[in-house]
Amino acid sequence: MEYRPIADDYAVSGQITAEDVQAIKEAGFRSIICNRPDDEQPGQPTAQEIAVAAAAADLIFRHIPFTSGQMTDEDVRKMVEALDEIPGPVFAFCRSGARSTNIYAAAKQVKEG
Repeated sequence: MEYRPIADDYAVSGQITAEDVQAIKEAGFRSIICNRPDDEQPGQPTAQEIAVAAAAADLIFRHIPFTSGQMTDEDVRKMVEALDEIPGPVFAFCRSGARSTNIYAAAKQVKEG
């Protein structure tokens, strides 16, 4: 599993599996955000599967799904709330990491006013 740091307390990756969650914890992350809708691609793990693995690893999990290219103001608001509420560093994922990068940038813009 590879990931890209976007900020000191935020990194992104493509799709993860429940088996990746322990490595995420061992890398020092305290929370996971999934920006991918379930059933976007056949065979991808569900958000619930990742949430169960995250809970077992003592990590916080949030699901803020949106379709690529269709991020809404409501999605950004949910991301702002999540980043305010959950402990970092945060590991976020989607299909490629792009959505998780874009929504983070949008949330930062909102927070910075």
